[in-house]
Amino acid sequence: MRTALLGLGVLLCLSGCGSSEPSAAEAPNRWHVAGGALRDPEGRAVILRGVNLAGAHKQAPYFGFHQPPDFTRLSSDWGLNHVRFLLLWAGIEPKKGEYSEAYLDEVAERMDWAASAGLSVVLDMHQDVYGEGFNGDGAPRWTCDESHYQKFTPTTPWFMNYLDPEVVACVDQFWTGPELREHYQEAWRRVAKRLGAHPAVIGFDPMNEPFWGSHSTLTFDAEVLQPFYEDLTRAIREDAPKWVPFLEPFAGRNLGFATSLTPFSVRDVVYSPHAYDPDAESGKGFEPKKRAAFIGRIAALRADADALSAPLWLGEYGGMADSPGIEAYVDAAYDGAAAVAAGSAYWAYDKSDGYGLLAPDGSEKAQVLAQVVRPYPERVAGDLLDWEWDEAALRLRVRVRPDSSITAPTVIRVPPRIYPMGYQISCGGCATEVLAGEARLRDVPGGDPAVIELAP
Repeated sequence: MRTALLGLGVLLCLSGCGSSEPSAAEAPNRWHVAGGALRDPEGRAVILRGVNLAGAHKQAPYFGFHQPPDFTRLSSDWGLNHVRFLLLWAGIEPKKGEYSEAYLDEVAERMDWAASAGLSVVLDMHQDVYGEGFNGDGAPRWTCDESHYQKFTPTTPWFMNYLDPEVVACVDQFWTGPELREHYQEAWRRVAKRLGAHPAVIGFDPMNEPFWGSHSTLTFDAEVLQPFYEDLTRAIREDAPKWVPFLEPFAGRNLGFATSLTPFSVRDVVYSPHAYDPDAESGKGFEPKKRAAFIGRIAALRADADALSAPLWLGEYGGMADSPGIEAYVDAAYDGAAAVAAGSAYWAYDKSDGYGLLAPDGSEKAQVLAQVVRPYPERVAGDLLDWEWDEAALRLRVRVRPDSSITAPTVIRVPPRIYPMGYQISCGGCATEVLAGEARLRDVPGGDPAVIELAP
């Protein structure tokens, strides 16, 4: 959850991009990266807009309250199209060398629910503060010596626990000792063997917010994390050859530190940082005057992605519903992503007093959902430049460069609650089809750029 180590100020960033890219017109029969965009098998540029599911996965039994109607709600009611689904190494390999088929059965069942709801899934191997031995989540307890757990002294705020020497020792053991990384890779292999052909799963996030331990922040990305990502991606693709890797930078990229990555040697990589405002995340609220700066941070992440010829997907963004300025904060995150044609996943679809989209009693947090549930361009037959949402006028404006070689329609996702009395589409004379929850457009006239608008 959330960007780790807010106040540490000693972080760098890392991520990845694909190597050789096909053009949209030469789309392979799989999800792929081309022209700086994530594309579906038909070659359309895709915006993944969804939620993390969920913080409730962090502790045993590693699943929350979510049932099939929750997956349907995300798609049919809220108009979202994907979930970042949290996996736990401790759930997969609770004892050394013993893998839980029962856990993988439960994961597979939830992938079936996602497929039935029309949701795509990015699997995220989550961790916070290394693992369960430090009251965190991720690594099973057996992965580090008990003496480190016994000498650990918890502190607050939670992210400061990363600085504890016992945590650093366990993290270092993971990065420097091949045995643990082999176990981690095998855990991912088990997931890929089970789900590699599942229709809902399009990709994987290898590790949530990787921490460098005692390695130099100047060299960790190039010398440790990038080779780790590449080796893991190749191993996973032995059983899931069509999966797209969504590779995160250091969590500290959110603090403004630059990445030193070069393009990855593996194909079809999506750059996947998180986007949080430090003050808002620490409970201090969000002042509207910070809007431009926060949107500028997201634009800087797009610049990173462009340098890597990669799409941008914000794997986490969000805030505490009762904090001052929450509406302005989430609105800025949405508008920042829209301005640079980035996908995003809200943290998180939980029932809680904090970041959850639902209150503890299961009711919606209206002040947050009003910013999350909005229309957006889901799939574009061509290149998507950006989009804008005028909340007061209920007007969506999308700028695209159509590609007539792509025969599948452009799809605008329109949550039903946005236009209860219907809406009009302006697209320069294109053919339109309005269905439940979406509008399909064909033959969008070329322009520099072409503009599509929806309004009451």
